[in-house]
Amino acid sequence: MTRLLLLVLALLAGPSTALAQTAAPAAPAASAPAQPDAALDARAQALKAQVLQLNRDLLVLEEELLYPASSQVAVFVSMDVGQLFGLESVQVKLDDKVVAQHLYTEREVAALHRGGVQRLWLGNLKAGTHEVTAFFTGQGPHARDYRRATTLNFDKAGEARYIELRITDRMTKLQPEFDVKVWQ
Repeated sequence: MTRLLLLVLALLAGPSTALAQTAAPAAPAASAPAQPDAALDARAQALKAQVLQLNRDLLVLEEELLYPASSQVAVFVSMDVGQLFGLESVQVKLDDKVVAQHLYTEREVAALHRGGVQRLWLGNLKAGTHEVTAFFTGQGPHARDYRRATTLNFDKAGEARYIELRITDRMTKLQPEFDVKVWQ
């Protein structure tokens, strides 16, 4: 890992410096033939692969540090059938603070109709009682504009919480229904 970090720093200084540091120790100048371009390209590709792997490792580490599992909360949007409601936007408030909002395209709504789930927000919350409120806007039955909200109070303890905002059709009333479910 330390060697990879040194390689990245050497790359920042300049590619010729990085390649010189990764090369094997040179023999005396009189007996060393010129290195073919293919070997140099292979070393450059290997170095590039190492840098990409290091970048992946750093991104995973960053996510673990920013969003530790003990304080993590994620909010997802899903749609079950959705024939009675044409989704246009969603806004999420956590403890009276807007944390996420999204305007949907036709393709995104079609993906939700096919069973897709969208992660709308990922963040940290301290332990305790919290309130999540979601506002849905769109076209309801008979082409009427809808703006509905749903609220849920939940307790956040030491483990991650996953909150699903689900849009379903209530065929008995011919109305869309919006509910919030907390997954453990």
